[in-house]
Amino acid sequence: MKRLIGLTLSHLVVLAIGFALGIYALPILIAPEAPPMADIKAVEAKAQYTAIFEKERADSDFLHWGEGKVSIAPDGIGFIGELAPGPDYKLYLSPEFVETETDFNRLKGTMMQVGEVKTFNQFMVMLGEEVDIEQYNTVIVWCETFGQYITSAQYR
Repeated sequence: MKRLIGLTLSHLVVLAIGFALGIYALPILIAPEAPPMADIKAVEAKAQYTAIFEKERADSDFLHWGEGKVSIAPDGIGFIGELAPGPDYKLYLSPEFVETETDFNRLKGTMMQVGEVKTFNQFMVMLGEEVDIEQYNTVIVWCETFGQYITSAQYR
């Protein structure tokens, strides 16, 4: 009986580890090609603002972080750097600086979701005419599936 319990527990632990590794690896395996660097540089050239995603944000940790340069133009946002891989990342603009999940949830009604982030070393999100970057001052990467703050940068 002890052997059966031991085997069951060991198999459950291995299953849990495999599941966790799958959650981590799947977004990397299914990630599309990153946008061409020339396209991101084009957004960067006409950017009205630039900001830096930093690893050392209040709610960033070893699984949820980003670092690099983000460029904000009236018609697009480009990023060159690195994000921790994960599922279902969304890009938001906020009228207030946010670096915690609590602040994000408190201010979500005042934010605008502007696109999806599907690549982890560089990304580009084109903005529609309804987006006025002057109404906001912070760009945020957020994981919708798990309600996790990834990173943010205040651009003005």
